[in-house]
Amino acid sequence: MSETRALTVRRPTVSLTPRERSRRRREARGAWSLLSPSLIILGVMVGYPAVLMVIQSFTDYTVKNKVQGTLPAFIGLENYIDLFTQSDFPAVLMRSLGLMVVLTVLNMTFGVLVAVLMTRLSRAWRIVVSIGLLLAWAMPPLTATVVWGWIFDTQYGVVNWAMNTVTGTTDWTNHSWLLNPWSFFFVLTIIIVWQSVPFVAFTTYAGLGQVPGEVLEAASLDGAHPWKRFWFIVFPYLRSILTVVLVLQIIWNLRIFTQVYALQSRGGLASETNVLGTYLFRQGVGEFGSTAAIGVVMVILLLALSWGYVRTTLKEEEL
Repeated sequence: MSETRALTVRRPTVSLTPRERSRRRREARGAWSLLSPSLIILGVMVGYPAVLMVIQSFTDYTVKNKVQGTLPAFIGLENYIDLFTQSDFPAVLMRSLGLMVVLTVLNMTFGVLVAVLMTRLSRAWRIVVSIGLLLAWAMPPLTATVVWGWIFDTQYGVVNWAMNTVTGTTDWTNHSWLLNPWSFFFVLTIIIVWQSVPFVAFTTYAGLGQVPGEVLEAASLDGAHPWKRFWFIVFPYLRSILTVVLVLQIIWNLRIFTQVYALQSRGGLASETNVLGTYLFRQGVGEFGSTAAIGVVMVILLLALSWGYVRTTLKEEEL
């Protein structure tokens, strides 16, 4: 009993002198004064548009209200109900989620494999691979899409010529890769993976430098299989890095726009290849209420997909 009481006794609070309290107040004011410009910019650039988007999603706000200067009518959840019952949004949402899963898996898999490969290469070959990755990574998305569009061009594309050469036929002459939705997304996947793998590879390669060499050497001497060495020794060191990269890949792959829109402009059917970004862009001109509802759904979806990472980060900070 006495031990329990001893454990529950609280430490006496140390009273601060007026001088120390004054110093702490000055430090707090100084910290808030340094943070205030960033908080103001975030409030204006992020907070205000977000709040306005949420409010507009519950109204029938159109370009007519904007031109005439009239207030829109409050219609509650009607925009959200119409979005899921009277539009193509559910199909576009499922298409975007499926594409996001495929792109994320390919980006993470090839990125980690390239990073591991770079650790096995000589210095000269590692420099060559790094330059190639940088060139692919540095190319603007629109430029990359145009170049790959030429490669898969219907009349002058290298791919059609190569397929005719390999098969010894002319079946691939004037073959359109963008007209069919499946081949459209095949070309789109190549473009995005080609540009996304370098980021994953460089980030993972930097994380591999944190793995102690002596631990890997000891595991190798004990007869551990390469896969077991990676999973039980290397992966724990990379877990936090790969988690951040995974969340970023999910967000980026769900927000793709430039590549899809550029390929649609070269011959793709927009109605069958729209993703969330292009669907939002192609929504009725001036239908601000319905487009705001789409934006709110996208934000909620992105927050839900990244919530696990946010929780893990907060728990690690508390520890």
